Amino acid sequence: MKTDLVTAPKIDWDFLLDAPLRIVIIIIGAIVLNVVMRLFIRRFSTAVAKGTVGSEKKAENSKFSSSVMESQRTGIEPTVIRERRAQRAKTVGRMLSSVATIIISVIAILMVLDQLNFNIAPILASAGIVGVALAFGAQELVKDYLSGFFMVIEDQYGIGDTVDLGEAVGEVEDFGLRKTAVRDLTGTLWHVRNGEIMRVGNLSQGWARAVLEIPVNYSTSMDTYREITETVTAEMAKDTEVASAMLELPEIAGVQSLSAEYRVIRTMIKTKPNLQWMVERAFRAELTNEFDRRGITIPIIQETVLRTLPRSTESPESTIDADADDQARATHVTRRTKDHGPSPLPSDDEIRSTADEAGTDTSDRES
Repeated sequence: MKTDLVTAPKIDWDFLLDAPLRIVIIIIGAIVLNVVMRLFIRRFSTAVAKGTVGSEKKAENSKFSSSVMESQRTGIEPTVIRERRAQRAKTVGRMLSSVATIIISVIAILMVLDQLNFNIAPILASAGIVGVALAFGAQELVKDYLSGFFMVIEDQYGIGDTVDLGEAVGEVEDFGLRKTAVRDLTGTLWHVRNGEIMRVGNLSQGWARAVLEIPVNYSTSMDTYREITETVTAEMAKDTEVASAMLELPEIAGVQSLSAEYRVIRTMIKTKPNLQWMVERAFRAELTNEFDRRGITIPIIQETVLRTLPRSTESPESTIDADADDQARATHVTRRTKDHGPSPLPSDDEIRSTADEAGTDTSDRES
């Protein structure tokens, strides 16, 4: 027994306390750092969800919370606001957590390889070359992700919003860090890269406004139009759906433009987001009914169209048709003259014949 213990190989504690211990410490440190970063990101995401970044934490049921105050300002339900912010915070937190985990893991792997006496200089050099190549080849992809990240942080739009992204105008069906999917009025689904979005027009964030350009003839005074607007508003209030969509009473901005037939009066109504079009249709329908009850007609633009038929001498049939048209014009002129109506404009044949007679008379005088 003593011989076996003496002849047994000794454990190299120096080696175990050297590289393996440092590798274990690196791995544990990477795990702890990743957990700390995720906790920090989670707190940041919670602050984004509550809209209290850089301020003290407030209870959601408090009347002074950000959700309640924004609801009072915009007319949107606090639950909708909280859901929207929670979705935005979830997207931000997921992306930041993934980026933090990848960076920490790569650094930890390089440190472990260095402890195992691997030459990581070629790896770093290769990584630098790959980084330069990606910087040139994938710069559009990086631009898309950065643009999407700031869109999420700034809450420029979200799923369900009606936006104007330039050529794509419609409802947002999907919103990611790389691209945005927008469904337009015709049903076409547009996939727009976030890096290509230069400006965003959100038609349903906060509140909206129904803008109506109403043509009114000059016989209807502004006071009469105000009375009509009040009557139309009272009729619209009977519909609970339309009444709940309106945040303020209609505002008459005044005369927007003038023409020979009518003047255009601009009327504006502040509404809840995405409901301005419903309020516009309801207002136009009630306004038309009120005009009919009062006997007010929508002014019509007066237009006069003059037509002339050129004489064609290419075929005998065309000559016969031209003569028939001349006889019809002559009969029409005679009938209008007998009826003491306004004299019509001279036809092309009459102008040509007058010009020919004038030329013949001049030639006779000269001879």
